Order: sequence, then structure tokens, then C-alpha cells
Amino acid sequence: MTVEHLSSIFSLFGGLGMFLYGMTVMSDGMQKAAGSRMSKFLDVVTGNKIMAVILGAGITALIQSSSATTVMVVGFVNAGVMNLSQAVGIIMGANIGTTITAWMVSLTQISSDMLTVLKPDFFAPVLVGVGAFRILFGKKGSDDLIGDFCIGVGFIFIGLGFMSGAVAPYADSPVFSEAFRTIGSNPVLGILVGAVVTGVIQSSAASVSILQTLALAGAVPRVSGFYITLGQNIGTCITAMLSSTGTTRTAKRAAVIHLLFNVSGAVLFGIIIFSGSFMAPEFFMGKLTPVEISVFHTIFNILCTVVLFPLGDFLVNLSGAIVPEAKKEEGDETVEDKLNQEAQRLRRHLDERILESPAIAIAATKSEVVNLGRVVAVNISTACNSLALDDDETIQTVYDREKIIDHMTNLLTDYLIKIDKLSLSDKQKLQVTTMLNALTDIERAGDHAENIAEKAKYAREHNVSFTAEGIEDLKRISGKAQESYSLSLNAFEDDSIDEMVDTARTEDQVDAMEREMRQNHMQRLSMGECTTDAGIVFLDVIGDLERISDHADNIAAYVKQMI
Repeated sequence: MTVEHLSSIFSLFGGLGMFLYGMTVMSDGMQKAAGSRMSKFLDVVTGNKIMAVILGAGITALIQSSSATTVMVVGFVNAGVMNLSQAVGIIMGANIGTTITAWMVSLTQISSDMLTVLKPDFFAPVLVGVGAFRILFGKKGSDDLIGDFCIGVGFIFIGLGFMSGAVAPYADSPVFSEAFRTIGSNPVLGILVGAVVTGVIQSSAASVSILQTLALAGAVPRVSGFYITLGQNIGTCITAMLSSTGTTRTAKRAAVIHLLFNVSGAVLFGIIIFSGSFMAPEFFMGKLTPVEISVFHTIFNILCTVVLFPLGDFLVNLSGAIVPEAKKEEGDETVEDKLNQEAQRLRRHLDERILESPAIAIAATKSEVVNLGRVVAVNISTACNSLALDDDETIQTVYDREKIIDHMTNLLTDYLIKIDKLSLSDKQKLQVTTMLNALTDIERAGDHAENIAEKAKYAREHNVSFTAEGIEDLKRISGKAQESYSLSLNAFEDDSIDEMVDTARTEDQVDAMEREMRQNHMQRLSMGECTTDAGIVFLDVIGDLERISDHADNIAAYVKQMI
């Protein structure tokens, strides 16, 4: 092997590295910039499949990675943020959006002196310089994102320049000619080569760009390039398939839909190209250009979307047949089984993949914080009922549910800490801190429910009974405290100032009731109408209920920090 050969290999390897690094830097910068708009994106997608396609294309064009978009979709489906019907449109749109990179690379073919400023060789170093200065000397935040984007684009084109220079001397090599002749005569081999290369480097945009680099050197016949491009569209599915490992069956179906869509299109176009190569051999054996790759890549993805879009529901059903529902085991579920299922559901909803979009991760976490609050509300109600029921099972239910409340609190706290480590806006940081505070209040309200159950257990074991007036007081204050807590969750969920005010007013009523009931109880105690044990239990219970109402007031007050 000569020094020239080694130099070409190193240039090709280094160019590929710079290209992939540039793609990563640019994509990360654009994802951060788009993150705050992602929750609005999901709202628009809901129930509108055409808009899902458009937005899928737009987001992918923005972040320059159909794999990243599809992986996020798998995460959204796994988390229950979107359903399969919505996912189909986004997946189709992602395939269209990824063609933007190919068109950017096509600029390398510009030869006119008047358009020299558009050639990557001319502006790529300038972009890297501008990006570096923005990051080093600009303001933190928006300047960093602009700097990342400029450096990313610059590195992409510099990397392409290295790869193009490394390949050019071998354009007429017999090895290249024989390899592409074999691929051109064997569609399956051509598609397989494209799929494998894309799967290995985990980027269809990168593999298409490598093909364009070879085409720029005049080394690729049209028929071979077309087959390889079809394979590249299949290879990009590998990332989503791998990311679906360990997810719900519904999320796995989203990855399968992506594969079905691209394989169906590749088969259809493969038949057309194979037939065309016999009818117009001169055209198909002619040399492929980077622009022609961009055109073919774009036509392929747009036509596949047009043809398969009406079959979206069929793809959903077919994915269900490929990934069927798990068979449920017969038998009675224990309380522990149900609690474990709830914990598993929470882990699925707080999917690691949606951390790619902090805004959506925050929204998903908020819904789970509210859900935890509802679980605590049920436990408060159960604990209050245990005071009147001669039933150990009800008390045990409170204890069992408290275990899952503590576990859910820990999981949510860990997830919020992960979000807090991301690149967040000031508003998002405040929202994360606020949810951590709300979690603390919700968990403490749950602790008071457990305290009430413990008092009920004590009363049962020691045959403690309350007076008729005491029983009526407990009913009134427990009802009002639960009303306050329910209002607070509604306020937090809906960002409602009105319900925040209602919560505060109800909490004041609970405070007044608790003071009044303490005085009434002391009178009953002094008159010998109730026992000391009954008095201790009564005062402790109304104290716990008053504190639950205090925590409710705190939860509702956090609305001002969330909006």
C-alpha cells in the first residue's frame, strides 16, 4: 500500500468523522432551539394526520435527523403521549424532511463562477469561524445555539470536501467499476449494501451524502445508486428498531410501522427501477450526479407518502398482527401486583427518549405529578373511611397504597433531576423546581393519610368510640379537606388561577373548622362526654386533615410559577 493510498484512506476516514460530528452538533443545536415548541407541535398533531406529516417533515428538516425524530416518536408512543395513528403521519413526514441534507450536499456540484459563494468550499470555513466566535464571545443561550448550528454546517461541508478529495483519484478504478456493475445487476445486493452502511453509521443523511461524494467523482452508475438509496431508506429504520427494545408493544409497533413504510416503498421502486433498466439501459447505466440523488431521494419519499398515506390504518393493523398483544395470565391479582403495574406504567410514561425534548418531558412529568396527586386523594378518602369501618382490610389498603406513592415519588423525583440537567430555559428550570416542591407537598399529604389510618387502627384495637357530635365533626372536616385537596390538583393541572383562589378559600374554612372543633371537643372532654383515648385520636385526625389542606393550598399556589 502506497503513501498515496494511506493518505486517501485517512482523508476519507477523517472526512466521515468531521461530517458525522457536524451532523451531531448541528442537530443538537436545532433540537435545543426547537424544544420549547415541541409541546405545541404535539397539540397540533392530535387528530390531524396531514398536519402530522407536515410537522414531521418540518421537525426533521430542522434537526436534520429522521432517526432522531423516529426515536422520539417511539418514546412518545411508549409514554402514551401520542397514539399509533398520530405516529404514522410523523414517521412519513420524517422521511421527507431528511432529504434536506441531500439537497445541501448537492451544492458541491455548483460550477458557475457567479455562484461560487454558494459552494461549500467557499463558505464552510467562514461558517466555522462565525460559529466559534458566537460561542466564545457571544451571550450564553441563543448565541450558543447559533454557534452550534454554524459550526455543524461548516464541519459537514469540510468533511464532504475531504471525502470527495479522497475518492476522486479512484473514480475510474476497475475495482469501483466492477463493484457498482455487480450492484446494478443485483437489486437485492444494492439495497442490502445501502441498508447495512446506513445501519452501521446510524444516519441515512450521512450515508446518502457519502454516496453523493462518490457520485461527484463520477464513480456511480444511476441504477446502482438508485438501489443503494432505497437500501439507505431501509437502513435508517434500524435505529428506531433498536430504540424500541424494552418498550411497550405499542411503541414497538411504531418502529415496525416505520420499517413497513420504507420496505414497501423500496420494493415498489425496486421493481420500477429493475424494469426500467431493461427498457432504457443507456440512461440507467449513465453516471449519477449528486443532484440526481437528491431528486430521486425526494421523489421516493414524497411518492411513498402519497401512496401509503391512505393506508395508514392498514399499517397500524398490520403492525398489530406482527407485534400482537401479550396474553394475560389468569389468576387473582394481589394488591402488590397492582402496585407494581402502576410503577411499570409510570416508568413507561417517563420514557428516556422524550428527554430529547425537555418541553414534552416536563409536560409528561406534570401529568404524572397530577396522577400521583389523584392516587393520594384516593388514599386520603380510604383513610377517612377507615375511621368509620370495622375493617382491617381497608386500613391495610392505605398502607399498601402508601408504598406505591413513595415509590412513584422517588421515580418522579429522579426523572425531574434528569430533566434539570438538560439545557433548559429559565422558565423551564422554574417549572422543574416547582414540580419538585409540589411532589413534596403531595407526598406529605399522603403521609397524613397514612397517619389517619394508623389512628383508625389504634381506635379499632383499643375499642375507641366517638360521640355522635364527634363523628359528625369528622365527616364535615374530612369532606372539606378533601374538597380543598381536589381543588388544588385541578388548579395545578389546568394552571387555573380561579381554582387556586377557591383552594385558598376552602383551606381557610378548614382552618376555622379545625379551631372550632378543638374547642367543642375540649368542652365535651371537660363534661365527661368522651374518653381521653377518643380525644387523642380525634385531635390527631383533625390535625392531619388540617395539614392536608395546608399542603393543598401550597400545591395550588404553585400555579403562579407554572404559567
